[in-house]
Amino acid sequence: MLQPGQPAPDFTTPRDGGGTLTLSDLRPKAVVLYFYPKDDTSGCTREALDFTAHASAFDAAGAVVVGVSKDPVKAHDRFIAKHDLGIALVSDAESDICERYGTWAEKSMYGKKYMGIERTTVLIDGAGKVVRVWNKVKVPGHVAEVLEAVKGL
Repeated sequence: MLQPGQPAPDFTTPRDGGGTLTLSDLRPKAVVLYFYPKDDTSGCTREALDFTAHASAFDAAGAVVVGVSKDPVKAHDRFIAKHDLGIALVSDAESDICERYGTWAEKSMYGKKYMGIERTTVLIDGAGKVVRVWNKVKVPGHVAEVLEAVKGL
């Protein structure tokens, strides 16, 4: 599990709209890297809409928001188009990023255990260091809390 002060693991991965996104290329902006289970599900849609609604405030505070899930780029493109999202979404189809960030975890639903993405947000400063980690995120109010942390950088 990542701890504040550690360097954020760098990565290059496919992103919405084609092409790739490399984490270190976003410097010197701060990065809000949020991990979510699945495109177009209720909680994930609410979280993406909340980040989109505050995208200009994150930009004004010097941060970029990037969502990470295992969904393929085509699914991200449909998700963005359907909900008019204004944030970057990247595909971690092989779970490499999730494993490096400690978000690929055993989950349980109706007594059945399975592996999946634990909803997590990581705030990374402009130098590439982890500032804060929110684990087992509950969507309501989360984006406002993250924005306040970004403003405090």
